[in-house]
Amino acid sequence: MAEPAGTGIAGGDHSSPARDLERIARQERALILPGLTEDDAWRLGCWLRQAASTHGYPIAIDIRRGEQTLFSACLEGATPDNLGWIARKTRLTARFHRASYAIGLQLGQEGKTLAERFGLSEAEYAPFGGAFPLRVRGVGVVGTLCVSGLPQREDHRLAVEALAAFIDMSPEAIQIPP
Repeated sequence: MAEPAGTGIAGGDHSSPARDLERIARQERALILPGLTEDDAWRLGCWLRQAASTHGYPIAIDIRRGEQTLFSACLEGATPDNLGWIARKTRLTARFHRASYAIGLQLGQEGKTLAERFGLSEAEYAPFGGAFPLRVRGVGVVGTLCVSGLPQREDHRLAVEALAAFIDMSPEAIQIPP
């Protein structure tokens, strides 16, 4: 599967990399969890799996607290390659405490690769949408949520939708346009 499908740059006045980066920064500030227990990860993962199943999305899902996998699932149509993308996107988000999509957009604006900007190999890190840092109120980043299988912009949107639903927030106010 070609994970990077979709540049994340929609036409018209609705979206630009700079606007998306601003909105993603708002998402990162707003999507704060009250905690991240094993039960929390289960509920979040099950919500995400149900939403993906309802839409027929062929995705893999991964929720981690630190290095510990708390939830992992592959829906019909997901491939082992999706798990490779999850590992690489998650590694990037865990390193920088930023959404993987934001890092990719920033690199695109700078006209640089991961190797040029940070000295990182794309064999180990993937600056494409789908991984989102899990922040706990009063603690900071404790883990990651990652989705793989859709075009990168949609992977990111689905992760944001799940986190917003989990904390009873309407995603429309912070979501990037489709």
